[in-house]
Amino acid sequence: MTPRLAAALTLGAVLLAGTAVAVLLVPWRGVPAPRADQLAALRDMPADAVARGRAFHADLRPATYGAAAVGLVVALVLGLTPLGSRLVALCGRPLGGHWLAQAVLGGLAVALAGSLLTLPLVAWRYRIARRYGLSTQDWGGWLADVLKGYAVSAVLAVLFLAGFYTLTRLAPRWWWAWAAAGAAALVVLLSFVFPVLVEPVFNRFTPMPDGPLRTELMDLARRDGVPVREVLVADASRRSRAVNAYVSGFGATRRIVVYDTLLEQADPAEVRAVVAHELGHAHDGDVITGTVLGALGAAGAVIALYLLGGWAALLRRAGVDAIGSPRAVALVLAVGAVGGLLAGPAQALVSRRIEARADRHALDLTGDPAAFAAMQARLSALNLSDPDPNRWEYLLSATHPSTVERMAAAAAYRRGQR
Repeated sequence: MTPRLAAALTLGAVLLAGTAVAVLLVPWRGVPAPRADQLAALRDMPADAVARGRAFHADLRPATYGAAAVGLVVALVLGLTPLGSRLVALCGRPLGGHWLAQAVLGGLAVALAGSLLTLPLVAWRYRIARRYGLSTQDWGGWLADVLKGYAVSAVLAVLFLAGFYTLTRLAPRWWWAWAAAGAAALVVLLSFVFPVLVEPVFNRFTPMPDGPLRTELMDLARRDGVPVREVLVADASRRSRAVNAYVSGFGATRRIVVYDTLLEQADPAEVRAVVAHELGHAHDGDVITGTVLGALGAAGAVIALYLLGGWAALLRRAGVDAIGSPRAVALVLAVGAVGGLLAGPAQALVSRRIEARADRHALDLTGDPAAFAAMQARLSALNLSDPDPNRWEYLLSATHPSTVERMAAAAAYRRGQR
């Protein structure tokens, strides 16, 4: 069997496995809340909060779409012309043109080019968030977080690039198989280490003091059958007025994390509603589902990249001889950018269905639809969300049900329509 035939068959098997996981583990059977209930929920929200959220997103839209467009254009220009391969070769020249220097330094240079060109638009978004009072950081703190993000991304990029091009060099005909397995393993590894190694880079966590709320949250987790080690408070207020909570980690590292802003802005019943939603993700294994889908997606992307390497016209346009060559790193990143753009709506749909199930879980666990609806309205107002967003934007990128959908679901639950 030739490597290309084996790769094609393996890609088919990976796609079949991903489809099976999605069909079996993603909750597709949920019934959308009636539009009449959504409109009623919208009328119940303070008009000024709705208008402010919509104005905020309208002001953000040019910078958001502009940054996405600039990033994509930079990736395509560098990946689909010889310019990218020349940049990669230039970065490797100080180290004698060594293949590893080209792969790592060239890849970082290509990624940095896109980041630097989109940075003014990212700063524009931040300026808008400051103007609306959502962000509490000064420009120095914002820049520090940007640099931290670059550093984390650079470490991950070095791991990927060094591993990927080592495999293409050691196994020139079968590198796709090893790289696919490695990409899947990396996704699984990051799911475990991210809460422990990366989250503390951006936030400081302190144990929630003993008291009624901590006891209630731990009891909520016990009733739900979700072992939780501790309840932590994240110092989100030093950068934002947004409110949130989440359940992080696996096994012995699992903890409930509550933003200090949530504790300041919401009453205990609403905090319980948010935490119950997050416990739903742990109860139903949503992180594991996401990890498995992510691992299969990463493996499939690597195999598809290998098969795409047989497209001679594409290689000529990029000025490279083979997709596995270090000089093709710009082409690899361009293919990844396009693939991510095309996969975005499907990923958003899966996320919305999973989030809707977690909402139903929270309603069942707390039995308090009034607190759940009140919390959704508060989240929308404090986080400056658009409670009823444009339908196309919703379908293309929304990872959660809209605020009015969630409030309408609470109203249906109150009527006994579970």
